[in-house]
Amino acid sequence: MTRRDLDSRTQTLERTHTQRPRLFRVLLLNDDYTPMEFVVMVLQRYFRKAEQEAELIMLAVHHKGQGVAGVYTRDVAETKVAQVMNHARRDGHPLRVVAEPEPDA
Repeated sequence: MTRRDLDSRTQTLERTHTQRPRLFRVLLLNDDYTPMEFVVMVLQRYFRKAEQEAELIMLAVHHKGQGVAGVYTRDVAETKVAQVMNHARRDGHPLRVVAEPEPDA
């Protein structure tokens, strides 16, 4: 190829459409043994909830069986689940925490 051939070629650039990462809800599940105060502390420490908001979420867990601690990307949600579960086990509480995908809008 000559230089003229190289200069006359066109280059096509593709535009890629990036999607927002899928979000996951971190849910605290009710049990009959974990103290309410521990749940409030977990919500304040790991999910940065104010005391009043943490208490409302704790009451939802207690009365409805579960409460949403927060909504995060998958990696963050899984990390928070592991942190809370480790803390609960270390303190001898059976608290269950799960991450589930947010429903599609």
